[in-house]
Amino acid sequence: MEQTASVSAEPVQRPDTDGTCTQWRNRSGFWLLGLCNNFAYVVMLSAAHDILQKQESKNGTSTTTATSAVELQGVNSSNGSRYDCNPVSTAAVLLADILPTLFIKLSAPFVIHKLPYGFRVLFCAIMAAISFLLVSFSSAVWMSILGVIFASVGAGLGELSFLSLTVYFSRDVLGYWGSGTGGAGVAGALLYSVLTQAGLSPQVTLLIMLVVPVAMLLSYFLLLVVPPSLPQWSVRETESTAVGSEDRRALMDGSEDEGEEKSPAEDRTTGPLAFTEKLHVIKGLLRFVVPLGLVYFAEYFINQGLMELLYFPKLFLSHAEQYRWYQTLYQVGVLVSRSSLCCVKIRNLWALSVLQVVNAVLLLFAVRFQFLPSVWLVFVIVLYEGLLGGAAYVNTFYFISLETGDRHREFAMAAASVGDSLGIALAGLTAFPVHRYFCSL
Repeated sequence: MEQTASVSAEPVQRPDTDGTCTQWRNRSGFWLLGLCNNFAYVVMLSAAHDILQKQESKNGTSTTTATSAVELQGVNSSNGSRYDCNPVSTAAVLLADILPTLFIKLSAPFVIHKLPYGFRVLFCAIMAAISFLLVSFSSAVWMSILGVIFASVGAGLGELSFLSLTVYFSRDVLGYWGSGTGGAGVAGALLYSVLTQAGLSPQVTLLIMLVVPVAMLLSYFLLLVVPPSLPQWSVRETESTAVGSEDRRALMDGSEDEGEEKSPAEDRTTGPLAFTEKLHVIKGLLRFVVPLGLVYFAEYFINQGLMELLYFPKLFLSHAEQYRWYQTLYQVGVLVSRSSLCCVKIRNLWALSVLQVVNAVLLLFAVRFQFLPSVWLVFVIVLYEGLLGGAAYVNTFYFISLETGDRHREFAMAAASVGDSLGIALAGLTAFPVHRYFCSL
């Protein structure tokens, strides 16, 4: 792309020149960046049930502190449905969490090269901090939703930026980025569940998590060993669009899955990518983006459309606690599968899509007819759902990185990130009528 350096730039991650220490600093840096970038997004979804019930309790007829405390623990006595529904589906939080991300991912790949990486990271950290503060001190639903939107803006820009950033480093950092995003799911959902169940209010819990944006800044500016081909604070447009590490990449491509040596000069041309050329790249990405979007449509239809309705009243866990642990187990599955790239690679992304759709259909009928005998079975299904979703994500971007030419790789990694967000947005829109139907029963 436009933001790359000359072909003569020093390769970034040659083991014989940079050493093991540099490699592990970059791997750790990308793992932490994945963790921090997705953390606020995950926490907002984990807190969705509490966010809505908090506002319901404030707007209700009861004004006693005791009643509000009970409602925050998951008792929704004003609702007569057998599903113990919130008046507003948690899909409302999902849409506020994903629509800004979707807008950014649809538009930013065409213009984001004008903003250097250093400014992008700083902006993402500020957005995350504002989101935690807004949701923590919110006094109305609109204020909570606004905080969720800030988290979405930061996470969306961060994801496409860090995926593009991986092309300046050896390909193995992509696996660490994926593992870090999975770690964000577990750390965010589990930490929120543990702290709130231990007695801390959602407000205090969200304030504690302000350390995460600080950790993002430290990871990028202090931990990563940034190559000279990467302009952090200024845009350097040169005649070549091939990053310095591609000399090494060509050898890696030959030694990995393809079994053929790739010429360092392959696919290299001069000048920036034209708009029509970017559209051509996007057309070639559809075989990756469509199955990824279908996987995420099915799983977030489950997460924000059905999980809230999979309620077992005669259980030691309250409704809110059951919802939190569904989210936590889902994120455990995501972490395991997103960390599996070093062990197994799955090229057939459509198979993952079909299996996830089967999960969604099964749980839809389970909500309607309530035939699942135990919450523990739901826990297993949710864990399996996370495994499928995480595998689809990390394998999609691995094969895009592997099969895209040097000149197009940075743009392709950013543009393809729209796949999961598009699926999630469609899931949120679909979840609204489903929620309304079941809550009317």
